[in-house]
Parts: sequence; structure tokens; C-alpha cells
Amino acid sequence: MMLLVKLILAHLIADFFMQPTTWVAEKEQKKLKSGKLYLHVLIHIIVTAILLWNINLWHILILVGVSHFIIDALKLILQNEKNKRILFFIDQFCHIIVIVFAYLIATKKAINTAIIFNETNLLLLTCLLFLTIPASVIMKTIFLKWNISELFKSDDSLEDAGKYIGILERLLVFIFIISNHWEAVGFLITAKSVFRFKDLRDSKDRQLTEYVLIGTLISFGIAIITGILYNLIA
Repeated sequence: MMLLVKLILAHLIADFFMQPTTWVAEKEQKKLKSGKLYLHVLIHIIVTAILLWNINLWHILILVGVSHFIIDALKLILQNEKNKRILFFIDQFCHIIVIVFAYLIATKKAINTAIIFNETNLLLLTCLLFLTIPASVIMKTIFLKWNISELFKSDDSLEDAGKYIGILERLLVFIFIISNHWEAVGFLITAKSVFRFKDLRDSKDRQLTEYVLIGTLISFGIAIITGILYNLIA
């Protein structure tokens, strides 16, 4: 396990701490013609070699270096302003997959799919996925009964901020419940109420207050019911 930690640490150091924003900008501009791309890959290999400090793991260094170049190169080729954010997460996910694969090769371990895809883990994954987009769609459908577009005439809010806040709060509530920390759910409700208090106090629109209250109760209710069902089934 320490080998896996070292590989992840090397990735974090080389990819975030030893890659200035000027390098990133140059790579995005010049793409494969950027010398900083190749220097970045070399730094990855050097940092990984220093942390591993084992000449018998030379094949891991080659795997890390070659895979990092291929992943970064594909990202630069495919990247544009619209997909820049999603490609960042895909890029990091691919790097982590390679690191885990390198660890399995070095330790000669096999992936036990029976442990990964057991009933409990699949149930947990199902609940977590349900609490994201599907729960948001359910809430949006519920609110179709009312015309809430008039409540949000201001452009001050971040795009889709409410959706992401709802997803995060439902996931947190679910985690608190399955870990048997109900007091944390109360704390989360209190914290959200404090942040919302000024908006509701300044607003003279009763409908906005009712919308926030209904939305909060539905969101927390869905998460609580999902958490209870998980505890009963798991």
C-alpha cells in the first residue's frame, strides 16, 4: 500500500506543485509543440523515481512517463473552451487509473472484482448516483406545478449553483445517516438556514421563502429516506 501512496504523492507533486500556470498556458497554446509538455513528463519520471528509489521498478517509471505523455497529449489535442473543465477531471481520472494499474503490476496483485462489485458496494453506488441528477430531476418535476422562474429575475446567482448545492447537501446527508451521525444532519440544516436567512429576510416575496423551504425539505427528505433504506437493506 505504501507503494501506491508514493505513486499518488509523486503525481500530486509533479502535476500540481511543480507545474506553474505559465507552463499550462503554453501547453494549451502550443499543444504538442510545447517544450513544457515534455519537461513536465520528465519531471514526473524524476519525482516518481526519487520517491520509489528502487531500480527494480524501472518498468513502472516507463509506464508512468509514457502514459502521462499520452494522456496529456490527448487532452491538449481535444481541449477547447467548452470541454476544458470536464477534460481536466477525465485527465486526472485516467492518471489515477494508470497509477493503480502500475501498483498492481509492481506488487503482482490482481483486482478482486468480487470484492469491488459486491451487493453492498453496488447498493451504495446506486444510492449515491440516485441522489445526484435523478433526485434533481425529481425535484424539478415537482416544482413544475408552480411558475418559479419569476422568483429568480436576478443574474447574481452562479449558473446551476442551486443544482450543485442540492446534490452536495443530499450526498452529505446520506453519508451522515449511513454512518449514524444524525446530529450532523441537524447541523447541516442549521448551517443552510443561517446562510439563507439574509436572503429570506431581505426578500419581501413570500413565494421565494416558501420555495426555499419546500425545496430544502424535499431535498433533505429524499436523502434521509435513501439513507434509511440503505441501512435497512445493506
